[in-house]
Amino acid sequence: MAAIEKTVEALGLERADIELYGRDMAKIRIDALEKLSQRPLGRYICVTAMSPTPAGEGKTTVAIALADALAGLGHNPIVTLRQPSLGPILGIKGGGSGGGLAQVVPRAEMNLGLTGDIAAAETAQNLLAALIDNHLHHGNPLQLNPQEVSWRRALDLEDRALRRTVTGLGGGKNGVPRETGFDITAASEVMAILSLAGSFGDLRERLGKVVVGRSFGGSLVSAEDLQAAGAMAALLRHALKPNLLQTLRGTPALVHGAAFANLGIGNSSVMADRIALRLGDSVITECGFGAELGFEKFANIKCRLAGLEPCCAVVVATVRALKFHSGGRAGTRLTRENPDLLRLGAANLARQISNVTRAGLPAVVAINRFEGDDEAELALAQQLALEGGAVAAEVASPWSRGGNGTEALASAVLRAAQGPNRFRSTYDLCNPLAEKIACIARDFYGASGVRLTSETRRSLDRFQAAGYADLPLCMVKTHLSLSHDPALYGRPEGFVVPVTEARLAAGAGYVLAICGDAQSMPGLPARPAGHRIDLTASGEVVGLE
Repeated sequence: MAAIEKTVEALGLERADIELYGRDMAKIRIDALEKLSQRPLGRYICVTAMSPTPAGEGKTTVAIALADALAGLGHNPIVTLRQPSLGPILGIKGGGSGGGLAQVVPRAEMNLGLTGDIAAAETAQNLLAALIDNHLHHGNPLQLNPQEVSWRRALDLEDRALRRTVTGLGGGKNGVPRETGFDITAASEVMAILSLAGSFGDLRERLGKVVVGRSFGGSLVSAEDLQAAGAMAALLRHALKPNLLQTLRGTPALVHGAAFANLGIGNSSVMADRIALRLGDSVITECGFGAELGFEKFANIKCRLAGLEPCCAVVVATVRALKFHSGGRAGTRLTRENPDLLRLGAANLARQISNVTRAGLPAVVAINRFEGDDEAELALAQQLALEGGAVAAEVASPWSRGGNGTEALASAVLRAAQGPNRFRSTYDLCNPLAEKIACIARDFYGASGVRLTSETRRSLDRFQAAGYADLPLCMVKTHLSLSHDPALYGRPEGFVVPVTEARLAAGAGYVLAICGDAQSMPGLPARPAGHRIDLTASGEVVGLE
């Protein structure tokens, strides 16, 4: 692996534009964006997928290999990814830096803390929580109602025991008792703000707009009211700067932001993408989970709020995922040749393709080849993708061959990206909040309707009355299904999405709609991935696969 200064030089940056973190990583300074403003914008290409399965679709691996393939074709690409959260790394998923010959390195650093951005977001989130409780303890001059405090603490681990907690127990010296809880840091509002902020000034302004609860008189109380936003911004001053790493092939990679797509916006940061679009002629960015989650939020939150315009989308699918979404979930059936299962499961892929085309983008399907895949089934998967509305479908081998096995996909993406740009958001901000929820559920999930609890309706009415009617929606639901129910595979129909809670994220600039029993603090599985991670006697981290 070449020293990161080589990557800096290749991008046309100067030493003064970066802050080194050892030999292999650097942060790009925010003022570099102003210096780059005269450079032309590169192509903006997002990578999304059909609905996830336990077999894995390899979206990150495809995104990295696609960037490497473009480099092999003589282009100057950059891949932008979210930083992996420790929660899933130590929980069910394992490493989030790609795999095989398509990885971002150094792998251990990328997966286990990187440059401290997530820790900074966690500290800022918890600082505000501490200042809230301190305010209540010292006379509560803002008359903040302890029962109406909505701000929660954060932890970058999966810990179901912290979903609901009571603080302030043990008498007056320990504060005012109240019920609260923890979110995983990747689902926190501070992480969303960090991902969406476009400058230091924007970061500071967003933090000041954060609403923490309501007073006894019914007025909203903000972080600015609590005089907390300044210190929070100071804690995040370095975290706002994107992290520069590289792939195994030496392609530049900006790793920044960590929001989950099922619980948050699920995309790399606005700051990273804006810088990348001035540094490279193509930017490959990954949207989390299936297209009804990460891509929907990419189109309706990230690109809308930041003024970004993509030109093409890649939808990742696998033969095993297609079979899984036929209802055939047994492992032996997924690896056994069965074209009928592919045809049944193609309905899920077709829905996700239509979710992309609904936003005006051409969809190129990447059939990610897994070891043991049957050639006839791979060809059938390509055919089904084209029948489902893709402008092209190519088999790629990113794991085993890296960029060399992804060049056909790269060529198809370049052809698709040359067409006229018809990108658009998929609902109007002027619509009522409840109508926006129904629009997403109907158009992206295929639901027949939504069911709002009485408390959800009251919350939405309060948000609208307080001046937040024009905010976009950030849906919180399972990533395992197009619906709210993780047991509904394939392309379910006739279901109604229950919306059980609405939360205001005024600093991030959206309203959260929580569907079904989705939890903002995940729990560990019976066999956590952390069991297999270890440190060797030579200091090497193992078990991140």
